[in-house]
Amino acid sequence: MATTSKLPLASLKLNVDLNGVEFPEAPRLQRGILGQPRAQSALEFGVAMPNPGYNIFVMGEPGLGRLSMVTNHLDALAQSLPAPSSYAYVDNFENSREPVAIELPAEYGQTFSRDIEKLLDNLLATFPAAFESPTYQQKKSAIERQFTQCYNNAIDLVDKKAQENSIALFRESESITFAPIRDNKSLNEEQFTQLPQPEREAFHSHVEELEEYLSDVLLEMPQWRRTMVEKIKQLDNDTISLAIDPLFSELNAKYLNIDDVITYLFEIKKNLGNTIADYLMPGRTLEPRDTAAKRLMLTEQYAPNILVDNKQESGAPVIYEPHPIYQNLFGRIEYVSDQGTLVTNYRKICAGSLHKANGGYLILDAEKLLTYPFVWEGLKRALQSGRIEIESPYSELGINTITLKPEVIPLNVKVILVGSRDIYYLLEEMDSEFNEMFRILADFDNYIPRTVESMQGFAMLMLKQAADSGAKPLTRAAIEGLIEHSCRLAENQHHFSAHIKDSLDIIAEANLFCAQAGHNNIDRPHIEKALAAREHRNGRLSQAILDEMLDGTILIDTEGEAIGKINGLTVLEIGGSSFGAPARITTTVYPGSRGIVDIEREAELGQAIHSKGVMILTGYLGHSYAQQFPLAISASIAIEQSYGYIDGDSASLAELCCLISALTRTPVKQAFAVTGSINQYGEVQAVGGVNEKIEGYFRLCRARGLNGQHAAIIPAANKRNLMLKPEVIDAVAKGLFAVYAVASVDETLELLTGQLAGKVNSEGLYPENSINFKAISRLKEISDMAADDDKEEGI
Repeated sequence: MATTSKLPLASLKLNVDLNGVEFPEAPRLQRGILGQPRAQSALEFGVAMPNPGYNIFVMGEPGLGRLSMVTNHLDALAQSLPAPSSYAYVDNFENSREPVAIELPAEYGQTFSRDIEKLLDNLLATFPAAFESPTYQQKKSAIERQFTQCYNNAIDLVDKKAQENSIALFRESESITFAPIRDNKSLNEEQFTQLPQPEREAFHSHVEELEEYLSDVLLEMPQWRRTMVEKIKQLDNDTISLAIDPLFSELNAKYLNIDDVITYLFEIKKNLGNTIADYLMPGRTLEPRDTAAKRLMLTEQYAPNILVDNKQESGAPVIYEPHPIYQNLFGRIEYVSDQGTLVTNYRKICAGSLHKANGGYLILDAEKLLTYPFVWEGLKRALQSGRIEIESPYSELGINTITLKPEVIPLNVKVILVGSRDIYYLLEEMDSEFNEMFRILADFDNYIPRTVESMQGFAMLMLKQAADSGAKPLTRAAIEGLIEHSCRLAENQHHFSAHIKDSLDIIAEANLFCAQAGHNNIDRPHIEKALAAREHRNGRLSQAILDEMLDGTILIDTEGEAIGKINGLTVLEIGGSSFGAPARITTTVYPGSRGIVDIEREAELGQAIHSKGVMILTGYLGHSYAQQFPLAISASIAIEQSYGYIDGDSASLAELCCLISALTRTPVKQAFAVTGSINQYGEVQAVGGVNEKIEGYFRLCRARGLNGQHAAIIPAANKRNLMLKPEVIDAVAKGLFAVYAVASVDETLELLTGQLAGKVNSEGLYPENSINFKAISRLKEISDMAADDDKEEGI
């Protein structure tokens, strides 16, 4: 029976042959996601669903290429979709604290901005020149003359009355003075004082009358002045309107069908009257303004802030935000320092990723999204309300850091979250609204079935990656090596790993060795050298453990026979590397009723699954041997020289064989090493890390000298997982090493002991001198001893 379970060379490793697969000279990626039909179908459905709430969560472990595959898929899809609207913010002339959002067709953003810039240039060219034209000056002079005429007529009336009283009227600027006349000459102050007292008093009396009369005739002067100012203002407005109408008529015709722009142009035209009157008229400003200062002032007041301007040929936007802090996602408002005070305006509003992805797709890393404060709640609020609101998240904490409240922009975006399974289930459990907003789950498998189509797709991806990264071309043999390595990562001859990134890294590393060797193509030896170099870099600990086994620090026998001792196979995972190493398992059996004691569990080093595996041993012993009498046994099981935590049940087959060896006093061949899990009926079950375990034991045997007796025993269910290294296969081919696959405990015992395990006959008995017969005999002996002890205690 033992010879029939020895595995042939062909089953120890998959040898990929791509001779029947065609590769084009210029590789092009097939549309879709390599080997992920379920995830691709979910992604396509989620993208096609227009209803709100059908956002997508891409679930899978890091390294599967989720992000690049989703991005490539969406990029190809987005090309055929229409480009969404562009958006700009402009000043709200009635309330500058609340800027107005303008929606524009795609590619109209920069065009609109240039048109407004041109309008401002035309304004500077038009004003103040329009007020210096002869027509304007004549009309203005006529209005001023009309006022002056009214004023002069009033003064003439007063002058006429003054002359009747021999008084002269003098006008100096805006002031009016009176002086007495004698002999047709006005008297000065000195002459006036020489007049007789009655004459002086009479003069003063006449002057008072004249001043009252002057007040009466000038009573309407403020009204004359107001009329003049109103007429001049109307003239200014008419002049401004006449000058700017041609500037706006062209713009209104160009943007006739864009309501937001037409409204804004109307508001600019309405507001320009005050701006021109205040800044662009001659002599109207207290301090002179040069053209650059005027241009800056107009720009700050009227030029639109183009938030996002989508290109027509680019289709729908596909945006990946690698750093999703609140400001990067929702936009922000910047400030400038003006004499120690922070000020801002609508031109300081900056777009966030939601603005850029609006009308398309936004890809976010779920773990990063949950790392930053306020972001998750803000994203939910935006998706639920269907609008983007630029605000400060800290305002909820009572910290006022914002002076603008921009108008909200409608949001229509498909959000794709990329995250691990743990994060998905965490969100599902902790947030009741999560499933309402992310109804589509695109679940990425860790493994890809190895078919002709998938291997061709894998090869295309590798070839294109080599071409895009500037690496040398890959040969067919190199691709075969990459697929074999990927199958080893997947621990399955029928699947390769979906961790595509690992294979892409190997190409880059192999390209270095290829360049160093001066070769033109990356071939299989370069791939193997890259893998060997990677193993060497990560191999310090495995070499240290091997050295300790060789010098006897760690006790592992690889020759001879021993009772109650067996070599188990383990996998150690440290950091990003894992390697196999044998571990000695020992068992002692003695009369008593303690049952099987797991020393690892008692020392709190054995984890739950390992403890479960040990407990199953009791079930197997009871089922197989203790049907006619009680199972009364005391036994201790330990994994020797193990000082860390142990988990997994892959040692349970070795532990059971070791236990039966100790129970029946049957020696076990130390040239064998065993891995496998069992159930209570003695069936051997598959375990993980089978390649590393075999290779770890092989390294020790090779270092001590292979003698043809060394072998590893694995579950038969693990045959499909074998992807052993060439040195192990070479040793098997030479008959120096062997790998056995077993399906039952009995089969394993026969290999380890060289004795018959024995099968139950029709009478329910095992053949005499078989291992199982010895086990029952020994257990019955211990049970009888326990019964005798109970009788003595009863006496």
